[in-house]
Amino acid sequence: MRVLVVEDFEVLARSIGNGLRHEGMAVDVVLDGTAALDRLAVTRYDVVILDRDLPGVHGDDICRRLAHGRCATRVLMLTASAAVEDRVTGLGLGADDYLPKPFAFAELVARVRALARRATPPLPPTLAYGDIALDPARRTASRAGRRLELSPKEFALLECLLAAPGLVISAEELLERVWDEAADPFSSAVKHTMHRLRAKLGDPRVIETVREGGYRIGPS
Repeated sequence: MRVLVVEDFEVLARSIGNGLRHEGMAVDVVLDGTAALDRLAVTRYDVVILDRDLPGVHGDDICRRLAHGRCATRVLMLTASAAVEDRVTGLGLGADDYLPKPFAFAELVARVRALARRATPPLPPTLAYGDIALDPARRTASRAGRRLELSPKEFALLECLLAAPGLVISAEELLERVWDEAADPFSSAVKHTMHRLRAKLGDPRVIETVREGGYRIGPS
């Protein structure tokens, strides 16, 4: 899951970003509306966490542009005001959800995950192939009934592959979906993480490497 955090209070922005990364999400953080539009122009995000009162370009204007563009990105608006009128205005601009400050981080995570599910075609509650099962909501994965102790990146890679069985997913796309702006596009992060994931999954091997293509689970 790829998330963009747009918040001008840097301490809060970095805190949200680090917390969501700990939850296994790929997160980019920007501190003003102009930078947010620059990122949105080149990167596809599942969810944008958007403060309303931003320098540069106001959060309301960003929300309008996303709504008018009919993109699949979902918008969670943050604001210091909990007034009903502000919530109504935010939703009327095209926001998908609205969360007043201060908020509980656990609620923010739950709302982001719910919005991300709406940003993509519906998937079953549990993703499975053969004897492998993955529950995105509970953040658990198992093989033949044995729980797999996966890192957040390993879990996210397996989730991407199970969500598209039989389809080849390139290393570049996996890097974009699972890592964030800090990732070196020329690094071997995907390869090394895939190696660890395969080791934890054990035999027989289910993740196939497609030459000059990427990776897939299941027959083409």
